[in-house]
Amino acid sequence: MSHTVVTTTTTTRSSSGEGFLNLGYTRSVQGLLKIAQVVALLIAFLCVHCARGWTDYSAFRYFEVVTLWFLIAFLIFYLMYVFRLQSKIPCINWTMTELLHYGVGTILVFIASIVAAVKSGGVSELEAGSAFGFIATFLLAVSIWTSYKVTCGSQPTSASV
Repeated sequence: MSHTVVTTTTTTRSSSGEGFLNLGYTRSVQGLLKIAQVVALLIAFLCVHCARGWTDYSAFRYFEVVTLWFLIAFLIFYLMYVFRLQSKIPCINWTMTELLHYGVGTILVFIASIVAAVKSGGVSELEAGSAFGFIATFLLAVSIWTSYKVTCGSQPTSASV
């Protein structure tokens, strides 16, 4: 008695996975969070940079350096995902890289915002910059949570036998 086994393989391709740009990322939660972070950090930087009457030069230079550094870093991460550059360098775990960068960024932007709030001396531009720094801190904390959820999401707890 002979048996015949027929195996059928179906391959599905989506148009969002091909092409030069990943426009789906721009509409995703992670993409929108990165845009919001970049905008909040840009506003915070511009508020402090354009303010007159700094009460503590070193404190506000620190605030400028931290906000500008992470603004550029998150813009680079955003552009990497939009142009699919992370797939060209698979040896780097980009999710963990982002998670660590968000952790460091959250702590440093939070410290810079506290220092800017304390040293503002009633100058409204400096207070606004500090407020946007706190908004950016909140957005960074949300990104840490979403990155952690993706990295360490639900894992099986028992082995199937």
